[in-house]
Amino acid sequence: MVNPSFYRHNRELFAAALPDRTAALLFSGDNKHMSLDTDYRFFVDRNFFYLTGIENPGFALVISKINGEVSTFIYAPARDSMKERWSGKRMDFADIAAITGLDVSEVLDLEKYEEKEFELLKNEDINICLDFSSVMEKPFDLKSQVEKGGRKVTDLSEITTSLRLIKQPHETESIREAARITEEAIDEMKKLIRPGVSEYELYTKLEYEMARRSSMNFAFETIVSCGKNAFYLHHSEPEKDGDGIAMEGSIVQVDVGARMNGYCADISRVFFVGQPQGTDDRRMRLLELIRALRKAAFDFIGPGKTFAGLNSQMYDITGKWLAGQGLIPDNFEEGDVRRYYWHNTSHFLGLDVHDVGPRDKEFAAGNCLAVEPGVYIPEWGIGFRIEDDCLVTEDGCLLLSSGKDSPEGIIVG
Repeated sequence: MVNPSFYRHNRELFAAALPDRTAALLFSGDNKHMSLDTDYRFFVDRNFFYLTGIENPGFALVISKINGEVSTFIYAPARDSMKERWSGKRMDFADIAAITGLDVSEVLDLEKYEEKEFELLKNEDINICLDFSSVMEKPFDLKSQVEKGGRKVTDLSEITTSLRLIKQPHETESIREAARITEEAIDEMKKLIRPGVSEYELYTKLEYEMARRSSMNFAFETIVSCGKNAFYLHHSEPEKDGDGIAMEGSIVQVDVGARMNGYCADISRVFFVGQPQGTDDRRMRLLELIRALRKAAFDFIGPGKTFAGLNSQMYDITGKWLAGQGLIPDNFEEGDVRRYYWHNTSHFLGLDVHDVGPRDKEFAAGNCLAVEPGVYIPEWGIGFRIEDDCLVTEDGCLLLSSGKDSPEGIIVG
């Protein structure tokens, strides 16, 4: 179990940033129906989790700051043997306190929450703070309710985004562990790659290997793409035949991420099916470019740099290479390069795979990034990316995943 001091510390930082006479209301979320009598696997709201460590539905968190005094209460469904018989085991309040770092007296029955909410919404001397980054309806329903009375509601996600951008050691180690699990799963999957294997076989192997290593809520939908399916960047429906079959002389692109302690890995690897075909195998030519881009990217990343600056450097290197291949003119413009360089080079990484943070913000020590230069050339029938995760340090960056992309790790079959 994660040390409860981590969540207590997050709440202390959050409360310190709250204006006085403010009450922040956060919710874990509710189960979502998949069909008439079945729910999807529950996934907790990220900001609620960041402040509590709780991953269960139906909880509410209230952090109030009145005249400088901070109070925190979490509201949870009480144990109920009859309801638990049908909907599953509920947590004891003592266990909730142990996870969150709260005193057990600060864990209250959920039935008391509506009374507390009514009291806060009725008191016009208290500012209400809600999470406008949430995917839930509840914060926006409350926002409308409060604003009908002429009061203004503030957005607490501005505070949580600022906090979540700078990772603490527990967070970076969780991402490192998620990356380790992901790469172990990839190594096991790699053994199956051969001409004739299907995306479906490789996909299920990846997810099985991650699940058996204690990661069941993956960072995103697993991507396994054979050959030209790699041109569909989010090809998350693995095929059992047709284009979903690995062919001699083609590629297999995987993009996959485990989740550990709530934190995501995001790793892409490309595998060449069969040995290089002669001295002019276009797969190998493109691989040389991607490796050069990766080296330049990791050399570039550091405090004060930006996503825009990183992309600009990638476009310059790629443009010169594409021009050398006769694919774009020597006097190329950015638009020429983007015909082949389809996606951004990097994004923030954390509790979400595309984690919170403005894209125009300068990198700072403590940021975690996924870095994925990729080039896609329809005229050649190939395109791929290689992606690894890193931590921005005081003087550059540090890989959290292995970064391995040697020929022995790529050419299979």
